Amino acid sequence: MLKIGSYQFKSRLLLGTGKYPNYNIQRESVELSGAEILTFSVRRMNIFEPNQPNFLEKIDLKKYKLLPNTAGAKTAEEAVRTARLAKASGLCDMIKVEVIGCDKTLLPDPVETLKATEQLLEEGFTVLPYTSDDVVLARKLEELGAHAIMPAASPIGSGQGIINPLYLKFIIEQSNVPVIVDAGIGTPSDATIAMEMGADGVLLNTAVAGATDPVKMSKAMKLAIEAGRLGYEAGRIAKKPYATASSPKDGISVGS
Repeated sequence: MLKIGSYQFKSRLLLGTGKYPNYNIQRESVELSGAEILTFSVRRMNIFEPNQPNFLEKIDLKKYKLLPNTAGAKTAEEAVRTARLAKASGLCDMIKVEVIGCDKTLLPDPVETLKATEQLLEEGFTVLPYTSDDVVLARKLEELGAHAIMPAASPIGSGQGIINPLYLKFIIEQSNVPVIVDAGIGTPSDATIAMEMGADGVLLNTAVAGATDPVKMSKAMKLAIEAGRLGYEAGRIAKKPYATASSPKDGISVGS
């Protein structure tokens, strides 16, 4: 069971809702993924502009917990303002804090992320900050009271998979709150590796929405995350430099 703040979820896949070819494919992909948490940019919602299209209109939102994000924010002030708008509209009190510090790499601004996280925690939000694979920053965010840590596997939308497994492992080992790998996942095997490392969940969007067949990929990601979690819980065998016979010879007498 994935526990984030006061919430509990069976699925460990958090799914983004943007970039799909059309709303029908989006809906089917979401349903087959088994995800219980859907994330989206507040700036894309028609909260205060009713004339804007509702890109979630095909999804039965009563089945899901919504995780709005502050994508587009460049400062803590902008992120906090966006989070307040989402909460005021009745979407959810959970918020994914995303404060971008570099337009080329879309890497988060660590200072502004800390500021936004602290402010939103004081206001009673359930806060999930998006961060780089900075081990110290992850610890500081948890010390502030963040309800989960969301380190990137690689740059947003790049599909490169986990490019720094060592630092990601450090973050997972030191954390006492859920670690949800966010950004850069490209294939089901990437998701499985993240889960085998001990991550509590995976958030992805482009890997499904941008696939040749998003519906099939959403199901593949669901199974990959389940397999990775089971593998982590089962405990892998130790790596050895030499072969070990599958059928031991100990206790077996060999005739002359």
